[in-house]
Amino acid sequence: MLPALYTTSIRLYQATLLLAARFHPKARLAVEGRRKWLEQINTKLADNTAPIAWFHAASLGEFEQGRPVMEAFRQQYPTYKILLTFFSPSGYEVRKNYAGADFVFYLPFDTPENARHFVRLVNPAIAFFIKYEFWYNYLRELKARQIPILSFSAIFRPDQIFFKPYGGFYRNFLRFFDHILVQNQESVDLLQTIGITRVTLAGDTRFDRVKQVADAKKDIPMARLFKADTPLLVVGSAWQADMEVLIPFLNRFDKPLKVIIAPHEIHDDEIERWRSQLPGQTVRFSEAQTSYDSATTLIIDNVGMLSSLYQYGEFAYIGGAFGKGLHNILEAATFRMPLFFGPNYGKFQEAVDLVKAGAAFPVANTAELEAVFRRLYEDPSAASAISGDYVTLNTGATSKVMEIVARVVTQG
Repeated sequence: MLPALYTTSIRLYQATLLLAARFHPKARLAVEGRRKWLEQINTKLADNTAPIAWFHAASLGEFEQGRPVMEAFRQQYPTYKILLTFFSPSGYEVRKNYAGADFVFYLPFDTPENARHFVRLVNPAIAFFIKYEFWYNYLRELKARQIPILSFSAIFRPDQIFFKPYGGFYRNFLRFFDHILVQNQESVDLLQTIGITRVTLAGDTRFDRVKQVADAKKDIPMARLFKADTPLLVVGSAWQADMEVLIPFLNRFDKPLKVIIAPHEIHDDEIERWRSQLPGQTVRFSEAQTSYDSATTLIIDNVGMLSSLYQYGEFAYIGGAFGKGLHNILEAATFRMPLFFGPNYGKFQEAVDLVKAGAAFPVANTAELEAVFRRLYEDPSAASAISGDYVTLNTGATSKVMEIVARVVTQG
């Protein structure tokens, strides 16, 4: 009964997305990208004879989380082909040409027939689900075919349905996995309360990824020249709600400070509105020339350079935590600086850890931001050291995942 209800909910979601596709570009991409999935897989895998490792990521963030494991798997098992799937267009459209995978597709909706056809055609030798991805029909089909299934960088909280008295059906999702590698001890303990024991505390592979990114950082001459010898605040993935807190603060702050702002999404009208409200002279990255002597704010109107911009900062404000979710704070933390963000950070373990350690500072309004920033402006060294050391001490999750992979592959 419950599997049928689950599948019905998937079909209703699919129908809703089809309707939304008429009006919303992102929904349209999700629908169009899946329209001929069976034909695409048949065509692209027609001549493949190599074993396949299937990695599934919900979106771009989970892809970045899984990337170190994909790259380690490629290096350790070069005879395998890597097949990567995404649920969301925000992952697929950005990484559909990712060179580290041999095949990249949208994940077809989780109906019994889709799962059956997909698993039969792909016939993976091993399957990986990154962080939060739990799809009943795919997991059941993989298990029925005795294909090893791993989840890594997973994190669990008491309020999730798996741990509710009425969550029995959803607990079955977790029993399909051959092994679950989690980020923290709380997740281990929670899983044990429901009888899930094939669990390893491995940590979060994002730490390994941000270390890779930091080691491969690119010099951005314009940002370096803009900063010169002035303390710099880098604002990453800014939303309107973040700017409503930041703009009044920047208008009141009376000490030397340069600011680089990278919006979460590039909208010209929004950028121009922010420029009109910010103090001093602002310059857009695309319009800047060679002199930045009089500019106090540089607004990034392209994508792809934020992780390298953090290297120039003494302080970082990370957006998203006045809404549904905080953006990546580890990319900034690895460059050793105090971090600021909004109040909705409780679901992000790294944010909780850094707040507790004294390297990150949640703020609910401009007054709170101003108070803590003025204090740290005079001496950010302690918070800076804590943030950098936190990233360094937490690397190594990828090697722990690969230890389990080696055990599974050998048994297979």
